[in-house]
Amino acid sequence: MEKTWKPTVTGILDIVAGAFSLVGLTLLIMGIAFFMITSATGGLNLPGRLPMSLPMGPAALLVAIALPLVIVDVLAIIGGIYALRRKKWGWALTGSIAALFAAWPLGIAAIVFTVMSQKEFE
Repeated sequence: MEKTWKPTVTGILDIVAGAFSLVGLTLLIMGIAFFMITSATGGLNLPGRLPMSLPMGPAALLVAIALPLVIVDVLAIIGGIYALRRKKWGWALTGSIAALFAAWPLGIAAIVFTVMSQKEFE
């Protein structure tokens, strides 16, 4: 069995897609938490500015959407690790599909390379 570059590229694409999306979602959740806390305590009362507040309903909805996406990002990173090691093709494919939800251009390429390199996995 010849080792090619495809599983390595797949692993890198999965990890990059998952990591960037995970960082973005973490910042989003932290920002929402900041505004929810400040809204509950009376808003941001900065000198010369009107108090700011964020309605709790939309903020809670954004968090409810973001948390499952964090799980998808972790799956993409785990699948990328398996692809780099050329072990467990099913997990590598799962990671590539998860990367599709994290960053679709990278995910599409990762899925194609994972399918093309199936014979290289143990």
